[in-house]
Amino acid sequence: MNVHHLELFYYVARHGGITEAVRKIPYGIQQPAVSAQVLRLEEDLGMRLFQRRPFHLTPAGRELYEFVAPFFGGLADKGQQLRGEADARLRLAAPATILREHLPKLLEQHRRDFPRLKIQLHDANQDTAETLLRKNEIDLAITDLENRPSAGIRCSVLLKIPLALLLPKQRRVRSAKQVWSEAATEPLISLPPNESISRLFRSALGKYNVTWPTSVELSSLDLIPVYVRAGFGTGLFLSNPNGKPPAGTRILALKDFPPLVVAALWHGKLPPVAAKFLDRITAEARRIQHGSVSQAVAKPC
Repeated sequence: MNVHHLELFYYVARHGGITEAVRKIPYGIQQPAVSAQVLRLEEDLGMRLFQRRPFHLTPAGRELYEFVAPFFGGLADKGQQLRGEADARLRLAAPATILREHLPKLLEQHRRDFPRLKIQLHDANQDTAETLLRKNEIDLAITDLENRPSAGIRCSVLLKIPLALLLPKQRRVRSAKQVWSEAATEPLISLPPNESISRLFRSALGKYNVTWPTSVELSSLDLIPVYVRAGFGTGLFLSNPNGKPPAGTRILALKDFPPLVVAALWHGKLPPVAAKFLDRITAEARRIQHGSVSQAVAKPC
């Protein structure tokens, strides 16, 4: 088998087709050349390696990809390692909320320990993060955990934070059921429906046969207390780790609802710069949890 043909097949298999592979191959090559050389590889082997439309690997193609992927997938990393660059690179994935509100401070601290730190950040939920990990495109993911991680993905739970409703301080309500019994008239303030907190809440509400549409959709949890205090409705929130609600509000715990689980995910052995960042973010999780009703820190998933 021609090694160059194998390399082109690796990119086609990794990126799900010849067109996408051409965009990702780190040197100039045209689509007809890739098609011709991969076809030559199939002719040499006497078998199909993948179906073109829709794209999927044949059993032989899957076996060949699993054989060549460790070598071709590790070439760039090995080159960077030999040049001393990999020691200062941190590739992270996290949902936008975590990237925006929690990681900047931790990354600034990490840069003090690694002055040559180079950072790559990806906006990703759990499913996307696991795909990036398997492709070796990231080192570590910090994400809301909605499903059990797939085989081969290592996982450590950082926090479990109960859901809560946020009400104006002067409003006297004894139970969450009393609030959503008025769902037809009570406005709900919430994050977008694709956020984990929103999906958890909707799923749990369904068990009570309650439909509660969002009246005010906000992009950040930090904005929810502002609009609750302004009288726009009841906010979907998280129990404050220090036990104190935001000023001018009161928290009503949703005790029977599943908590929001935040976890670290990785694949294989972490490089030193990523392992140190995992230690740092685990320590931050412990700090956040201090005095809270969160249920777990740094426990295997």
